[in-house]
Amino acid sequence: MKKYEIAVLPGDGIGKEVVPPSLEVLHTIADVHGGLSFEFTEFPWNCDYYLETGKMMPENGLEILQGFDAIFLGAIGNPQLVPDHVSLWGLLLKIRRSFEQSINIRPAKYFKGLRSPLANPNDFDLIVVRENSEGEYSEIGGRIHSNENEMAIQNAIFTRRGTEAVMLYAFELAGRRRAHLTSATKSNGIFHTMPFWDSVFNEVKEDYPNIDTSSYHIDALSAFFVTKPESFDVIVASNLFGDILTDIGGAVMGSIGIAPAANINLNGKYPSMFEPVHGSAPDIYGKGIANPIGQIWTAKMMLDHFNEEELGQKLLNVIEHVTGDDIKTPDIGGTATTKEVSDEICKRLKEL
Repeated sequence: MKKYEIAVLPGDGIGKEVVPPSLEVLHTIADVHGGLSFEFTEFPWNCDYYLETGKMMPENGLEILQGFDAIFLGAIGNPQLVPDHVSLWGLLLKIRRSFEQSINIRPAKYFKGLRSPLANPNDFDLIVVRENSEGEYSEIGGRIHSNENEMAIQNAIFTRRGTEAVMLYAFELAGRRRAHLTSATKSNGIFHTMPFWDSVFNEVKEDYPNIDTSSYHIDALSAFFVTKPESFDVIVASNLFGDILTDIGGAVMGSIGIAPAANINLNGKYPSMFEPVHGSAPDIYGKGIANPIGQIWTAKMMLDHFNEEELGQKLLNVIEHVTGDDIKTPDIGGTATTKEVSDEICKRLKEL
C-alpha cells in the first residue's frame, strides 16, 4: 500500500474551515478505493502564530516540512492584524522559494452548475503553467531619493534554466492533454526579457514536433481568455503574466473560490505545495458557508502529482456532479453550507 505523509497548514480565516473537510475527502478516497493511505500532520503556523511569536513559522519550520511528501495549505493572511507582505513572505513565499517550487499550475474549466459570466463559455478546459521563482517577481531592485526625486527600480530576472524548465514542463503537460501549447509574451513592448522568452520557446518547441504551438501578447491573450477560452489547452507564462491569466481563469469559471493551484518542485529535493487560489476571506470566516471546492480540487491536483490521476479524475467528476445538482455554497449561487457540500462529495465517492 502506498502511504503519503502530508504536512497540513490550514492557515488563516476560511483555510481553517475548508481544510478539514478536504482531508475527510482524501480519507474517503483512500478508504473506498484502497491501495493508498494518508497520514496528515497539522501545523498551526499562521497570523495568530505570528502575533504570539513574532514569526510566521518557527526557525526550523522549513527543516520540519522538508521531510513530508507534500504540503497541503489552506489560506494565509489576516491584513487587519498582520501586513500581507509579512504574512506572505514569512510563510507562503518563503516555502515556495526555499523549496524551489519553480512551477505553478492553475487549471480553469467550465463547471456544471456554475454560472460563468461569459455568454458562451463553450466548455472551456485550460491550464496555465506559470514560472514561479523569478521573472517580474524577483527581489532585485530598490528605492532611492525622496520627494520629487524619489525613484523605484524593479529588475525582472529571466534565466535560461528557469525559462526552459517551465516550458519543458508545459510541453510535456500539453502532450498528455490536447497537444496544444500557447506562450504568453509581450515582446513588442518589453525590450529584453520577452524577446529572450520567445527565443527560448522557439528553441524548445523544436523538440516537440507533435505539439501545436501559438504565441500571443499578454494583452491580446487576456482578451481571448474572455472571448474564446475554449480555444486554449495549456498556456505557459512568466511569473507576472501567469498570475494575471489565472485570475482571469477563475473569473470566467464563475468564482475564484473554486480555483486550485499547485506549486511544483522539479528536482525531488523538497516537497511540492498545494493550495487553493482564494484567500482567507475573513469577512465570512466562522459562518460555515466557505466554499470547500477550491481546496478539494487542490486535493485532486495533489493526487495527480502522486501519479494517482485516475482517482483524481474521479474526484473531479464527483465535484462537478455535486455542483451540477445545485449543491453549492452561497458564493456560487447556492444555499448549502461548507459541511453539506463536502459531505455530499464524500457520500458520492463511497457510491462509486
